[in-house]
Amino acid sequence: MAADLERDIYDFIVIGGGILGMSTAWQLQQKYPGKSVLVLEKESSAAQHQTGHNSGVIHAGVYYKPGSLKAKFCKEGNRATKAFCLAHDIPFEQCGKLLVATDSAELERMQALIGRCAENGIEVDVLDQSMLKAKEPNIQGVGGLFVPSTGIVNYTQITQCMGDLIEQAGGHIHFNTAVTGIEEFADRVTVYTDGKRYHGRYLVACAGLQSDRVVRMMGLEPDFRIIPFRGEYFRLSAKHNQIVNHLIYPIPNPDLPFLGVHLTRMIDGSVTVGPNAVLAFKREGYKKTDVSLKDSFQMLTYPGMIKLLMKHFKASVSELKNSISKKGYLRLVQKYCPELSINDLESYPAGIRAQAVAKNGDVIDDFLFMNTSRSLAVCNAPSPAATSAIPIGKHIVDKVSALVDR
Repeated sequence: MAADLERDIYDFIVIGGGILGMSTAWQLQQKYPGKSVLVLEKESSAAQHQTGHNSGVIHAGVYYKPGSLKAKFCKEGNRATKAFCLAHDIPFEQCGKLLVATDSAELERMQALIGRCAENGIEVDVLDQSMLKAKEPNIQGVGGLFVPSTGIVNYTQITQCMGDLIEQAGGHIHFNTAVTGIEEFADRVTVYTDGKRYHGRYLVACAGLQSDRVVRMMGLEPDFRIIPFRGEYFRLSAKHNQIVNHLIYPIPNPDLPFLGVHLTRMIDGSVTVGPNAVLAFKREGYKKTDVSLKDSFQMLTYPGMIKLLMKHFKASVSELKNSISKKGYLRLVQKYCPELSINDLESYPAGIRAQAVAKNGDVIDDFLFMNTSRSLAVCNAPSPAATSAIPIGKHIVDKVSALVDR
């Protein structure tokens, strides 16, 4: 960490040391050279939560509604992420993604994806059964959709690099600094932490799993709540590191909010299976046994939570059963990779997805922001937020600039 100079006030304070917070702080420095920037992160290092617990995929933007921020940011982020890696010698691989249809119903759903890709300007190749087998001999299906621009990377490495760039440009990063309160005045924002307070002219909150709580600290009342879903993974035994040439995804069910269990080649050469999506009883609880009474109470007493479960009751029960039963999890991946056995599934760290849910039980599917006259909060940053981190950071900086220029 760069040596910090005591100052009365920073020009910009950013809460959150994940990839969105670091991207925003880095781009604030580029927009406002010479201005002081401070990042506050409650953990001991960067990228400890969603950024460091995902599949490491550089998404292309296949699934997202045309005209949405998701679609826009993902397409821009796919290029920007690769360019950042090239500029800073961060390993990545453009291996491509193959969406596999295993029956006629999925083949029909695949047609809708083809149309969506065309609307979003995403290059895809449509494969019949023989072409699919030629591309992926170990994968079984009746057809597929190949997306060549998809890649893999270590997002923790990208985030750490952004942190280094922030400090090299004179910015400051304070780890082990949990925010406990925020107070806004006419000329500044004061951020309270354990034992210390910081003053900033403007504040940006990229608080991920704690985003709704930070919004309340800002004096706003969010019309959503963060519901944590644990994404459980397995890693394939090393003998299967070459089992696929690309990333292998199922054709998603449009009635469900998640993409389904997939085979992911990782940048370290291993292959993971997952994730599922199981309701978690602790916002930062990566183990099945992790429970927070506070988090559980706030979640289970939220009307939107009950409505969400009712809307997706069958799927929720199925996800829970497959979380408990390794055999059930295996059956999901055997639909398109039948040669895998239960002994091939080795333990691997889980992730937690911060899902914003509205009071009516709807999953908030796009990026969501709230602001005051001096503060801006990222309320919802769903996948593909890591892929999209650089254009999202630019979008945030543009929004902050509008506050500055008032």
